[in-house]
Amino acid sequence: MRVIFMGTPDFAVPSLSKLVEHGYDVCAVFTQADKPQGRGHKLQVSPVKAFALEKKIPVFQPGSFRDEQILDTIRALAPDVIVVAAYGKILPEEVLTIPPYGCVNVHGSLLPKYRGAAPIQWTILNGEPIAGVTTMRMAKGLDTGDIFLTAQTPVDPEETAGELFDRLKLLGADLLIETLRGLEMGTLTATPQNDALATHAPMLKKEMSHLDWSLPAKTLHDRIRGLDPWPCAVAYRQGNRLRLFDSRVLAGTGDPGLLEERNGELVVYCGDGALQLCQVQLDGGRRMTAKEYLRGHPLVDGEHFT
Repeated sequence: MRVIFMGTPDFAVPSLSKLVEHGYDVCAVFTQADKPQGRGHKLQVSPVKAFALEKKIPVFQPGSFRDEQILDTIRALAPDVIVVAAYGKILPEEVLTIPPYGCVNVHGSLLPKYRGAAPIQWTILNGEPIAGVTTMRMAKGLDTGDIFLTAQTPVDPEETAGELFDRLKLLGADLLIETLRGLEMGTLTATPQNDALATHAPMLKKEMSHLDWSLPAKTLHDRIRGLDPWPCAVAYRQGNRLRLFDSRVLAGTGDPGLLEERNGELVVYCGDGALQLCQVQLDGGRRMTAKEYLRGHPLVDGEHFT
């Protein structure tokens, strides 16, 4: 089977790697343009591009699919199927209709839940006990296509979005191979999504980092792990910004935002219950345990996060 692969971030790399490993003819990779990063604004290639270059697979980085020349290039490549995993661009109908087997998308949720750009993060932010991946036949619209296969996995109550991301990208790669085999053998039937059950998973914003301590401790715990590794939950103490990682929900009643040291651990009261903050990071500093932080920054009685 001749494949064009379209993807950009780390999530997509295992799917591309599995295609190569299983002998699929990956004739081209499409990925987003190199982007400037860091203080020097040096152009950084995407993880998918880096893998493709290593495997000597031709790479294309079109700014738009409205260019007839790009469409001609895809037609000339004559793919049997186009595989898409976290590409970051919506494909027009002119592209969707080119390959005989259509376009297959690997999506990081159990569709129709969490359509959109950040399904894994919103799975954690909303405290879901089950996560998963879906392969679907792409159609017009945002993640609205018919479903081929799904695979699910339990979510640990302490698992972060980054940790779940790393698990689901591997689960998605295996599901992709199972999907392509089913398409080749003619044994796979696509099932329409129930739009009434659809939920949206928009891109995360930095403004989500700021926590409202009047909310329940469980809600804030899910916020902390759902924003890890980006954009990270933050709190402010004595004028300094503190990034928060790895929390635990505790019983307790106190003024929301009130800080307390319990047996050397940092605790903050919430609208319902309290949180133990296990790891923190000051701007310009390293990530450290709360015990290490408190040794250098002891609490004052009655102190609150500002």
